[in-house]
Amino acid sequence: MTAQPDTSTLPFSLDRPASKQEAENFCSALSGTMEALLSVIEMETELVRAGKLKEAGELQADKARLIHEYTRGMMSAKDHAVALGNLAPAATQSLRRQHGEFQPVLRINLAVLATAREVTNNIVTSVAKAVGAKNATAPTTYGRTGASPDGPQSAQGIAVNQSL
Repeated sequence: MTAQPDTSTLPFSLDRPASKQEAENFCSALSGTMEALLSVIEMETELVRAGKLKEAGELQADKARLIHEYTRGMMSAKDHAVALGNLAPAATQSLRRQHGEFQPVLRINLAVLATAREVTNNIVTSVAKAVGAKNATAPTTYGRTGASPDGPQSAQGIAVNQSL
């Protein structure tokens, strides 16, 4: 038996709307989720641009929750597009327009985060090379046993996580 994902925390039902009111409520709730997610993403973008990475990181829990809600809602809207369009055409059209306006903001956010990650990786890599260069000052002659010396050692204790 497979585990069912928890949908009790979603601000809307994933069931097919059966009335105009249900369709409008769904569109309104999903629109509210999009607005909240947009607000968090814009705040995160500004904090990262300002170099306040710790504060931006504190938004992750809300951002993850809202992304989950948004994704589930959009999948449900896609599954029930015909019913939504028939029962609440104006609300559905407004939702489509809002979704279209949302995409460029996401692209900007992703570009800012990618730039911040690249800068961070470059800084950490530079520090690792500088620390490793101190190890490169070892003698370059043959040792007492006649063995050739080891090459420059990389820094010990520095790691770069590129899975972000």
